[in-house]
This record gives sequence, C-alpha cells and structure tokens, in this order.
Amino acid sequence: MAEKPMWEQIGSGFVQHYYQQFDTDRVKLADLYTDASCLTWEGEGFQECACLQSLPFQTIQHIITAQDHHPTPDSCVMSMVMGQLKADQDQVMGFQQVFLLKNVDNKWVCTNDMFRLALHNFGA
Repeated sequence: MAEKPMWEQIGSGFVQHYYQQFDTDRVKLADLYTDASCLTWEGEGFQECACLQSLPFQTIQHIITAQDHHPTPDSCVMSMVMGQLKADQDQVMGFQQVFLLKNVDNKWVCTNDMFRLALHNFGA
C-alpha cells in the first residue's frame, strides 16, 4: 500500500493531536493557533482561541468518524472532520469542523477553524 501524501499525514496528525488536547486539556490548544487565527464556533466569530477555554462544559469526548485533507495552492492544508462528541451529561451529538493549517516557523498551526454541531430542525 502506498504511503499517504504529505498533506494527508500533516492533516491527520494535526486532527489526532487537536482532539486529544481538546479532550484532555483545552488550555494547551492555544499552542495550535496564531494570534491572528480566525475561529467560528456555532456561527459566532472569534479572533482568538481563548474562546475554546471558556466553552460551557467541563468534560468532552470526541470520536472522529471521517476526515479529509487537501493541499492548497499556497502550501497550506485544509482539513474537514466529521464525528460525534459528548459534553458533560449531554446526549451524543454529531459535529463538523474545518481547519486551515499553515506552516509557521517549522510548526503547523491552525489559521482558520470553523465548527458546527450537526443539529437539524426537520420541522421547519
């Protein structure tokens, strides 16, 4: 079997590390962003990753069910993640998250991050 392309290795490595940090110690997520990173969390935009530390739950577990990674023309990596999460005593919910990763000073960081729960209102 052929080795995965470099962008897939970078993307899947980042995704694994990101969710491990998110589930165990969200404070360490700051190391994965830059001061200029843009985040959208459930439709609300942020210019800093500090918002991740103040989310309204104590514990969380993510299960990744699918991930796709693409190279971009400017040598970045775009990653799309689908999965399920369980926060505190809430029910399990689906989610999607997209990351744009860039190599800054020999370190892959997230410059853009978009997150949405997979909630559907079929009655509307």
